[in-house]
Amino acid sequence: MPAPASVPAPQTPVNPRSRVLVASLMGTTIEFYDFYIYATAAVLVFPKLFFPSSDPTTALLSSFAVFGAAMVARPIGAVFFGHLGDRLGRKKTLVVSLLTMGIATFLIGALPTYAQAGWVATALLVLMRLAQGFALGGEWSGAALVATENAPRGKRALWGTFPQLGAPLGFIIGNGLFLIIGALLPSESGADPTQPSEAFANWGWRIPFLFSAVMVAIGLWVRSRLVESTVFTRTREAGKVRKLPLATVVQGHWKQLVLGTFIMLATYVLFYLMTTFSLSYGRAAKDADVAGLGYSYTTFVLMMIFGVLFFAVFTLVSGPLADRYGRRATLVWITVAIVVFGLLWVPLIDMGTLGVVLWLVLGFTLMGMTFGPMGALLPELFPTSVRYTGSGISYNVSSILGAAVAPFIAVALWEAGDGSPWLVGVYLSAMAVLTLAALLLSKETKDVSLEEQGSAPAGEDPRTAAATSSVS
Repeated sequence: MPAPASVPAPQTPVNPRSRVLVASLMGTTIEFYDFYIYATAAVLVFPKLFFPSSDPTTALLSSFAVFGAAMVARPIGAVFFGHLGDRLGRKKTLVVSLLTMGIATFLIGALPTYAQAGWVATALLVLMRLAQGFALGGEWSGAALVATENAPRGKRALWGTFPQLGAPLGFIIGNGLFLIIGALLPSESGADPTQPSEAFANWGWRIPFLFSAVMVAIGLWVRSRLVESTVFTRTREAGKVRKLPLATVVQGHWKQLVLGTFIMLATYVLFYLMTTFSLSYGRAAKDADVAGLGYSYTTFVLMMIFGVLFFAVFTLVSGPLADRYGRRATLVWITVAIVVFGLLWVPLIDMGTLGVVLWLVLGFTLMGMTFGPMGALLPELFPTSVRYTGSGISYNVSSILGAAVAPFIAVALWEAGDGSPWLVGVYLSAMAVLTLAALLLSKETKDVSLEEQGSAPAGEDPRTAAATSSVS
């Protein structure tokens, strides 16, 4: 009697490479697009529209304070969405976070101004900005996990650069749209070219916020087609999903939380200085109370976009380097370069327009090199059962220490330097020294298996767990 034919084991659905990369890239592109359009509006029009003051510097600082408030909300979002992501899965959580972010951004574009609604307008802007920050708290870590948990062996850092690539793409789309609107609504003849036109201030600035609805719709469609990663699915099937991921990660992985937070610090400070502060400094008049470079908005943003192209290229370049030489080794040398770069701000800027372009190119190149490997490094610090929560908290707590206060501190130091940014450069170097210390205290994660991480008990080294498993 012939033996019965064997029934093949059911195959776990696998996400196609293109779907994984587009899904991880799309969400972070929208995230950074939202950041850039808010940051640009916070410099161009929000001080006058939502924070009227006789002192322009006070109005600008008030606008930046609301900008920073979103960073405070991000760790809260990281805990909330991390809990959902570690218990229910990455896909559902990413859809909810993206939808929340999209609604908040769209509503900013529909808000009344202070002249129309008084303090209610300012309060609504703060509320929407907090909602943005809350949603963003769960966005990056989920996108990074989608990329790295689906990556082939030996290419985790390369795949992890795709969510990071959303930063330069979001910048180009957001600022490109503002440039187009500014060109269609130019400043009136004889007016200060560094200031937006009346039409731009009245309604033109709203277009980028309203346009975000189109990008969010595309992102939701892409993410709705994802399936859960095999790494998370196996963890769930093995019954290793944690009831309280936050408690587990704080009790068993607090060292990784602290190290991850400070490893991200220099990246955040550099990022926000090269985007938000530089726009204020570049546009400020040379004869102002706090002197700047005196470029028109269009000229300086075009210079920034040129620098951001290097940001994009070197984000992708950093992935293969981190896969070959290790995340820690790559980032140590890049962080040393950031320390040196911070001390060279004034010599570069004093060279004139060529020096300013070189300053932007070097800053954005270093930004790509330091930001790229983070998509793999932070998730690799934590086991699967708490990876969403752990990587999200590290990434977003660092946003408070680096991003929330960086523009505020930079403006204060700019004033203290009587219009010279040398103290701002020293501040960047000091933050990079803290990151360098965290890197030197950390261990290399290049060869850590995410599967091993998922099987290790809380607090146990994943490589030890793997060795024990192979012996048994």
